Amino acid sequence: MNKLQTKQIRMILSDVDGVLTDGTLYYDHSGNIGKGFSTLDGYGISAWLKSGFEFGIVTGRDDPCVACRAKDLHIGIYHAGITDKRTTVENIAKEFGLPLEQMAFIGDDLPDLPALQICGFAAAVSNATEAVKQIADYITVRSGGTGAVRELIDLLLLQCER
Repeated sequence: MNKLQTKQIRMILSDVDGVLTDGTLYYDHSGNIGKGFSTLDGYGISAWLKSGFEFGIVTGRDDPCVACRAKDLHIGIYHAGITDKRTTVENIAKEFGLPLEQMAFIGDDLPDLPALQICGFAAAVSNATEAVKQIADYITVRSGGTGAVRELIDLLLLQCER
């Protein structure tokens, strides 16, 4: 891992299922979906935002519970139902006037590959697919849904402190 590479990161974008959650979908008797989110990740995201950086969600599924979690954490960048994560990440970069080199993406599975490949810093959760791990600059110790995003944020904030 290149310390210079981590020091320049100003935005983290994250997948949801398998990253901010353990990937399990809970269905109630009416077909509503529920997911579990780690409070460790929530605290880390809040600390990242309070430090003046940006955090966003780019996910393939469009579930109301994810929108609620994003709102609870004051995440302003929220893109759900995305099939082309690369284009979405490029558009976010343009919108915020950030070069891709100053963006990190954390993912776990094949739909995340295009976004991971173009961002300046690619992170994979420990239980990611092998293809994702192979291109990652950093692989978390924690698995998705158990504080992996917090682990990445702690690493990046530590590097920012120099």
